[in-house]
Amino acid sequence: MKLDFSGKTALVVGGSSGIGRAAARAIRDAGGTVTVTGTRASADEYEGLEGLSFHRLDTADRQGVAALGNAFERLDILINAAGTVMYGRKEFEVGNFEKILAANLTGMFQLCETLRPRLAEADDGNIVNIGSVASHRGTIAQPAYGASKGGVLTLTKSLALAYARSGVRVNQVSPGLVQTKLTSISWEDEDRKSGIEKHIPLGRIGQPEDIAGAILLLASSASRWTTGTDIIVDGGSTA
Repeated sequence: MKLDFSGKTALVVGGSSGIGRAAARAIRDAGGTVTVTGTRASADEYEGLEGLSFHRLDTADRQGVAALGNAFERLDILINAAGTVMYGRKEFEVGNFEKILAANLTGMFQLCETLRPRLAEADDGNIVNIGSVASHRGTIAQPAYGASKGGVLTLTKSLALAYARSGVRVNQVSPGLVQTKLTSISWEDEDRKSGIEKHIPLGRIGQPEDIAGAILLLASSASRWTTGTDIIVDGGSTA
């Protein structure tokens, strides 16, 4: 089955890089019209955004998120791919803990609520939230990231129930370790990368494009009777 997004309009929050960008480009290549967001001033400050519209957004900016409600005349798909993490035990500081939750969880909830009316007007309007394998297990050094991603899973299931009557589907994709700028601490050192890959059954760290397929499947009409589900894409790490 070929996934066709012709005539579909998608917003990929956090689509200026990493997993979000891979998903945005895949939807574009499948015929969709795509807007991506990033925190920098313009699309010129990013690479690989050809054929994509750009909107500056910080998911922790409540007013900025609220303004999105009037930014789209039509919206079929919302992909929440923005996220952040802190290293070096910084997440054990209460202020930083709150910042991570605000960006990764509260901002996602506000985006869903703000754009739900537009999605409800579409035929098969749907949301795909990007979680993590941390949605399913603890993280020893990133308690805020783990808590936020655990919250994303429960939020996804709760909104799937809450939005079903309005015809809006809500699903999640939970990646394992993927090679992005955010995770560079885990793969830039070759010895560390090799040690990690020994524990991945498929033998390698994921690439953003490895995650895009699951995102597109859930966002497409092929999944129009699927809501409240979570697809783990981790090379077999949680098997």
